[in-house]
Amino acid sequence: MFSKIQDWVIRGFGATAPSGKILLLILRGMFVALVISLATGALYWYDLNRMFGEGLLVFAFVLLTGIIIVSIDVLAKNKQITTISAIYFGLLMGFLLGTLLWMALEPIFQIYLRDTTAGDRPDADRLRFARLFITLICCYICVSTLIQTKDEFRFIIPYVEFSKKLKGTKPLVLDTSVIIDGRIADICDTGIIDTKLVIPRFVLQELQGIADSSDKIKRNRGRRGLDILKRMQTNSKVELQMHEGNIAELRNVQKVDERLVVLAKVLNGRVVTNDFNLNKICQLQGVDVINLNELANALKVVALPGEALPIKIVKQGDQIGQGVGYLDDGTMVVVEQGRSAIGQEVNITVTSVLQTPAGRMIFGKMDGRN
Repeated sequence: MFSKIQDWVIRGFGATAPSGKILLLILRGMFVALVISLATGALYWYDLNRMFGEGLLVFAFVLLTGIIIVSIDVLAKNKQITTISAIYFGLLMGFLLGTLLWMALEPIFQIYLRDTTAGDRPDADRLRFARLFITLICCYICVSTLIQTKDEFRFIIPYVEFSKKLKGTKPLVLDTSVIIDGRIADICDTGIIDTKLVIPRFVLQELQGIADSSDKIKRNRGRRGLDILKRMQTNSKVELQMHEGNIAELRNVQKVDERLVVLAKVLNGRVVTNDFNLNKICQLQGVDVINLNELANALKVVALPGEALPIKIVKQGDQIGQGVGYLDDGTMVVVEQGRSAIGQEVNITVTSVLQTPAGRMIFGKMDGRN
């Protein structure tokens, strides 16, 4: 049963991948069919004009060109639209720069590139060659520069980056600990989250590795995390997206925590975690972070000194005579002289509240006792 859930969750995040692959196969098949049809038509035309030998050469050239293009498409991995747009804009800028540069240098070239055999007039062939050479240099410089800086500018034709409209402002990047914790799913059920939740592929792989662990405790934690992901994926109140993490900035980063921080920077998002160390790393790196433990502490019931609270004392405290109870949200309540009332529900008066990184503690005394 669990293996089915695990496969369902992992496949679910890539639900659009199979359809994309099918469309890509159809596109390649149509392209190959058109190339073969075009090559066959050319061969037939040359045969009608009694040039069968030349027709064979054209047939082989068209067919070979189509095969090479499809092969490059299949073998080239991690293709990015930014590469195409960098070439596109580089050529445009190169032609524009070449034209402007030629307008400035043409009078000089007309003086030095003259044809003495034609009345000492400017040599048109040499001028065309010079113009072509200058334009070629400008195009190379512009294309090379944009390709090397495409990750910074992220040019997308035509000057607009088309992307799916996102809810809210910054996406939330979830780490493994917050998924296993499970409270993020309860928060999603409330509908308060109005932004996209991002699950990096490497986080899902880490979660799957924990679920396949030989250690029973780790295995149960991993399975719980996958169950939480399944629950969040079927929640219509939140947008959950898998991110492949195949960006240039992550190529030399191996640790999951560091990859999370880098990815959050690239996406201009916020990291959601329960990990204290990751929380500090994000703060040092200047990345916004949401710690669910701090959020839970902020939402706990506020108790003010002098307020009356009903509490059931369940055990003795560390100091002599103290009793300890808990509120419904797990907040510890230390009751002075409450040891004698262990197992009873009593009314207490709050004397002080202590806020610590681990949570909030309430101190009080039973009513009617000094």
